[in-house]
Amino acid sequence: MKAGFVRGKQRFFCKDCTYYFTLPNPKERSERRGRHQTTIIDIAQDLGVSNSTVSRALHNHPDINPNTRKAILDKAIELDYQPNQLAHSLVKSRTNTIGIVVPEFLTQFFPNVIVGAQRVLRQADYNLMIMQSGESYETEVANTKALLANRVDGLLVSMSHETNNYDHFLSFEKRDIPVVYFNRVIEGLGTHKVVANDYRGAFAAVEHLILNGYRRIAHLGGPPNLLISQERLRGYQEALRKYGHPLLPELVIHGDFTAQKALIYGQHLLDMAQPPDAIFAVNDPTAIEVLALAKAKGIRIPEELGVVGFSDDPIAVHIGKGLTTVKQPTTQIGEAAAKLILGLLRGEQANLSPQTIVLEAELVVRGSSIKAAG
Repeated sequence: MKAGFVRGKQRFFCKDCTYYFTLPNPKERSERRGRHQTTIIDIAQDLGVSNSTVSRALHNHPDINPNTRKAILDKAIELDYQPNQLAHSLVKSRTNTIGIVVPEFLTQFFPNVIVGAQRVLRQADYNLMIMQSGESYETEVANTKALLANRVDGLLVSMSHETNNYDHFLSFEKRDIPVVYFNRVIEGLGTHKVVANDYRGAFAAVEHLILNGYRRIAHLGGPPNLLISQERLRGYQEALRKYGHPLLPELVIHGDFTAQKALIYGQHLLDMAQPPDAIFAVNDPTAIEVLALAKAKGIRIPEELGVVGFSDDPIAVHIGKGLTTVKQPTTQIGEAAAKLILGLLRGEQANLSPQTIVLEAELVVRGSSIKAAG
């Protein structure tokens, strides 16, 4: 081992392994680290090697002496070096990150979708950047701007109930960033989407109520601009038509998925001169509000009022005698949406028209709708 001074710093050199390093001034080193995150330059200065040598070692280039590579990797661990992913992404024009925007985390639906999507994306070496709009259009727009700024490669989105303008989503398509909509989608946009079979699920729910002896069946629906609301309403109407029940406009009310509106509209239905003897709700939170209202009014479930929800929230089994509901394949929706966007990124859908993936839903019967069991 030889020693000498280079640019005022002591340098050590091994003739056998050709490895050399320089000891920096301790005060200078601590001040530098206190100001910013460790970089390749910091590692190079600590070891007295060139920046390019550090870069090649970190990227496992074959032309680096094994001892030098080991010293650099050890120093990177010691200094808690984290690669600059954004800079690396700019070089390769790909971040391997997919953004996802969901309207809420109050129910298990969207967390389960995220679990499914993340499972598929991680296997493909993609990260998932999660945003939540809180059912706010303005927040949703801010979410999409943040995802664009972070240069995501694609977007998965389920819209807020306030969304009626879609320019913030079209901004992705203008930049050739693929977008896949799921659950809450707009039919007229002509985009790739993944949905449950809301029509068949709603039809099965209302048919079940009819076959259990209910006659005056109301529907508490969702925002009319969303496809899920339209399809669940269509299923409700077709079931009534099949069994010769009249379609009464006063028994259909559109809400916005919030508990406040569910409470107001549920109160309105139960206070009617001729109240319904059953209610099919657009989702489980709405159905649960109806059950609470009925209990407060002394209305017996299911003898005097049958109730069916949609989504099979985990709490549904614990409410009263259990809430009858339509179970959606939530994790499968996330998996299908992730697979679809990966296909778009790989160019597998480049020459195809927008694809719609429809997954089947399942009626889960519990005590809130079995009139005969009352």
